[in-house]
Amino acid sequence: MNSTIPSAAGSETLPAPKKDFRFVLIAVVAGLGGLLFGYDTGVVAGVLLFLRDTFHLDSTLQGLFVAIALGAAAVGAAFAGALSDAFGRRTVLIITALMFVLGALLAAIAQSVPVLFVGRVLVGAAIGVSSMLTPLYLAEVSAAHWRGAIVTINQFYITFGIFVSYLVDYALADVTNGWRWMLGLGAIPGVVLLVGMFILPESPRWLAGHNLLEKARAALRFLRGRSDVDAELAALHKDVVEEGRRAAPWSRLLQKDVRKPLIIGVGLAIFQQITGINAVIYFAPTIFQDAGLSSASVSILATVGVGAVNVIMTLVAMRLMDSWGRRKLLLWGLWGMLVSLVVIGIGFMVELHGALAYLIVIMVAAFVAFFAIGLGPVFWLLIAEIFPLAIRGRGASIATIANWVSNMVVSGVFLDLLLAIGRGPTFLLYGAMTVLAILFTLWIVPETKGRSLEQIESHLDAQPD
Repeated sequence: MNSTIPSAAGSETLPAPKKDFRFVLIAVVAGLGGLLFGYDTGVVAGVLLFLRDTFHLDSTLQGLFVAIALGAAAVGAAFAGALSDAFGRRTVLIITALMFVLGALLAAIAQSVPVLFVGRVLVGAAIGVSSMLTPLYLAEVSAAHWRGAIVTINQFYITFGIFVSYLVDYALADVTNGWRWMLGLGAIPGVVLLVGMFILPESPRWLAGHNLLEKARAALRFLRGRSDVDAELAALHKDVVEEGRRAAPWSRLLQKDVRKPLIIGVGLAIFQQITGINAVIYFAPTIFQDAGLSSASVSILATVGVGAVNVIMTLVAMRLMDSWGRRKLLLWGLWGMLVSLVVIGIGFMVELHGALAYLIVIMVAAFVAFFAIGLGPVFWLLIAEIFPLAIRGRGASIATIANWVSNMVVSGVFLDLLLAIGRGPTFLLYGAMTVLAILFTLWIVPETKGRSLEQIESHLDAQPD
């Protein structure tokens, strides 16, 4: 039943909720959404070593195994916003959790390539929806006092999920049909996410936007652990009404003041992928075997080390983002990536052997480290900051879709590229793309540290085309 709400006057300062079990529950759900995203991204690295023999996949089909999930993720990301606006954030996340579970189990028990690929499509679509919707849901259910911490947890758990998947790959590398367990274990956090979403309420913001004010009030009471939520509900409803007034059509994206943010967002989305990061994440054990490491388990163990570096440097980036600034971290990261890629490329071209092969491992770890402090987190932060309010969601969606499509193309052709031009030239090609990314950053990417969203919008507006 609908209800009237009190005036928002005097509601600027709302009482801080206690960090009780609700905070823990939201944080765990945040972790599971990001963990599933990261786990599936990383687990492919180990699985590919065994699919070649089990299903006799050539390099094209191995690339397709990766790319088909990424293509499904792009589609999922494209429709996530519209579906969640129509049916609710919680409802769509529950369906997403079911897709994670079903897709993981289907791929794990697959006896044929088509069934394996259907499982990958389901998981890929779930990843795409989750990548868009989990941060949105968490931002909308979290109190302002700990929203930053909750959303940051989601970003951290993506890299942690990659690390966990590498550990699982290593633990199961010598187990008969271990690759099936690698894929199937992804269903466990999916089940927990499903249960968690049944416990958590629908987004109060979504409920208020659909004029379901009594349900919004009940959701806020559960989330905040107190009954006096009228002031917050009034402020929330006021924001939703104002946002509706400022809503813009898709054609708004073609206007002059949006052009520069769109170039920055889509440009960084593409550069994040064509500089080679996910080719390394997905195919790291394969790269290490090509470099001369002795066995699948040793290659995967080296990959575990790379995953640990990814987690640690992501934490470092979180600490430095507001003190060093986005643009400075981005440039430092890109220069470090460039040096690493050049050394990897030359190392493959001179065919390092024995102990020198570990130089490739070290430089791959360095490449991931520099990505994790720069282009990795800075892209996601900037697309949340640079677009005008009226089209911020749509602008970020376009950049995200561009990111997934670029990921699909780069990862899908990586193995064929190795065969066509060789390992060394492939990494030198990524190095050339990194040079372009540096020039792009110097040309157009602004520093947003310490600026309000309105100041960022004004700054980009004032810059000449």
